[in-house]
Amino acid sequence: MKYLRTNIQEIETADELQRIISENENVMVCCGRMGPMCIPVYEIMEELEEERPGVKFYSMAFDSPESGVIRNAPECRGFMGLPFTMYYKNGQVARATTSIQDMSQVTANLDQYLA
Repeated sequence: MKYLRTNIQEIETADELQRIISENENVMVCCGRMGPMCIPVYEIMEELEEERPGVKFYSMAFDSPESGVIRNAPECRGFMGLPFTMYYKNGQVARATTSIQDMSQVTANLDQYLA
């Protein structure tokens, strides 16, 4: 069941997330809602999807019980603002960010952590 109305592929279960990060070298997951802080990040991801074939872009619904795997990750301890964005490299969390990000912030994270 899809929760988010984005053009990004949505992860629905914690098992699916684990499979995706184990099968792909570089993965960015934006865990959020359809709100004013999250939608700009989804739009950036949609734009970057074509430009960065070496990175897999996904969304995950923050309010889904399954997204607890991100919400409760040690890297997200103390995070307040949505979305929680996770950058995975070779199955491990390479970077985690909280709240809205602009294009330059997202591309800097991709360049630094998923290059």
